[in-house]
Amino acid sequence: MITDVVIAGGGPNGLMLACELTLAGVRPIVLERLAAPSTEPKANGLLGQVVRLADRRGLHERLSGMQGPPQPNSAYFMFAAMGLDLSVLADSPIYGLAVPQLRIVQVLEERARELGVEIRREHEVTGLAQDDDSVTVDVSGPDGTYRLRARYLVGADGAHSITRKLAGIGFPGVTYDRTTVRSAHATVPAEWVDPATGALNVPGYGTVPPFLPHRTERGGFSYAPFPGHPPLINTTEWDQPEPEVPMSLEELRESIGRVLGVDVPLGPPAGEGPHVLRRLTRGNTRMAERFFDRRVFLVGDAAHVYAATGGGPGLNLGLQDAVNLGWKLAAEIAGRAPAGLLDSYETERRQAASRMIMNAQAQSALIGPGSDVTALRELFTELLGHRDNVQHLAELIAGADVRYDMGEAGAHPLVGRFAPDMSLLTPDGSVRLAELTRNARPLLLDLTESGQLSGTLSGRHETAVDLVTARPEPPAPGATALLLRPDSYVAWASSSPRPEPEELKALQSALERWFG
Repeated sequence: MITDVVIAGGGPNGLMLACELTLAGVRPIVLERLAAPSTEPKANGLLGQVVRLADRRGLHERLSGMQGPPQPNSAYFMFAAMGLDLSVLADSPIYGLAVPQLRIVQVLEERARELGVEIRREHEVTGLAQDDDSVTVDVSGPDGTYRLRARYLVGADGAHSITRKLAGIGFPGVTYDRTTVRSAHATVPAEWVDPATGALNVPGYGTVPPFLPHRTERGGFSYAPFPGHPPLINTTEWDQPEPEVPMSLEELRESIGRVLGVDVPLGPPAGEGPHVLRRLTRGNTRMAERFFDRRVFLVGDAAHVYAATGGGPGLNLGLQDAVNLGWKLAAEIAGRAPAGLLDSYETERRQAASRMIMNAQAQSALIGPGSDVTALRELFTELLGHRDNVQHLAELIAGADVRYDMGEAGAHPLVGRFAPDMSLLTPDGSVRLAELTRNARPLLLDLTESGQLSGTLSGRHETAVDLVTARPEPPAPGATALLLRPDSYVAWASSSPRPEPEELKALQSALERWFG
C-alpha cells in the first residue's frame, strides 16, 4: 500500500503543509519525533505577508483571538535597529501577530485534526530509498521500526533535517562565530517602564523603545514586554569568550552593562513558565543546494536558515513554503498538474529565501561593531528619510517584494504578487476576498460591471476553478478581474471594463499553465 505523502516533522511548517494537502484532497501522514509539542520558547509571533496568508486560511482569528482582518503597522518599525517611519506610506506592508510558537503549533494541529490528518507522534524517519514511483521510508516508533511507501516525502524537520541528509542534499552557507546572543525572561524595576508606551527608561542611558532592536558600538539590546508574559530581554555581543558555566541572569546583567554602559537590575520572571534563559554562540545562514530531489521535498528550516536580526523568524518563510508546495504536490498526485508545476516550487521559493537571506545578512552587517559601521548607519539613516526607501525596506522585511514569474500574463502590476484583500459585494452578500480563499482552490474573480467573464471557464476548468462575480466596495484599485492561484498569488489580471481578446487569450494561457 502506498500513501500519498509522508511529512517528516509535525512543527508549524509540517502541519501547515498537511492542512494544505488535505484541503486539496490528499491524505498525508505526519511523523513527529516528539510526544507532545515542544514547550521550549522559540518564535514570538508572525511578521509580514505570512500574517495575511494566515488570514486567507481562516487562521488569523484563531491565532489572534480577534474578529476581522489583520491590521498593518502604520506607525514605526526597525531595519537593523534604525527607525522606519511607516506613517509616510500610503499602504504599509508590515503586519505583525504576537503569538508564541507553541500556540501556533497548537492551532495548526487542531486544524489538521479537524481535517482528518493522521499525526503519528514519537515516530521519526531513520532512512529512505527512492525509485521511479515512490519513496520507501524507514520509521522508528514506540513499538519498533517499520516502513512506509509514499509517492512523496517532505522534510519539514528543521535545520538539522535528517530528510535532507538522507536525500544527499547539501546545505552550504556561512557560519558566524563572532556573535554571542543572550536571552532571558526577567523583570526590571517597575518605575523604569513607561506605562503609556511600554518603553524602558534606563537611568544614565536613555529610552529604549519596546520590541525593537537597539544598537550601540559595543553590541545590541532589546526589551520585549509581551502581554501576559514577563519581558524578554536580549543582548548581542561580538568576540566574547564563551563562559564555561550555564547561562544566568547575572551573566545577562553583565552583558547589558557592557552593551549599554550602565547597570540594569534584573529579577527572576514572574508567572508560570516555560521561561527563556539561554546563550547562543554562532549563527548560520544556509540554503539547500536544491529544494527537492526527485520525490523528496524540503520546506522551512530544512531548506533554509538565516541568522535573523529584526527581520522576522524563519517561520514566516517556512509557512509560505508549505502553502506554495501543497497545491502543486496535490495536483501532481491527482494527475492534473501541467508540466513544470512542481519545478516552480524550487524556482519561486528559492527566490523568496534568497531575498530573506540577503535581508538578514544586510541587517547583520549594519548592526556590527565599530565606528566605521556607525558612519555607514548615519548615512543609511539619511536615506531612510525618503519615502521610496522606506517603502522598499518595508516590503523587503514583510516579504511583500517577492514577485513570481507568471510568463506572458505578467504585464499587469498585480500579476505575480500576493493578491490584496478587498471587500466584495456578491449575489450572496458582502464578503472579504480572504474569506473566498479559505478552501484553497483556484479563484477567478470577475469585478467587471456586467460579469464579462461568465463564459470564460470551460472543460475541466469549470469545476477546478471557482468563478465569483462581485462588485468591490470601495472600487478595487487597478483591477477588474483577477485569477488567483490557491496560494493567493495573482496569475492573471485585467484593468479593462471589458477584457480584450488578447487579455482573454492570456487568461486561458494562465489557466493552462497553472491548472492543466
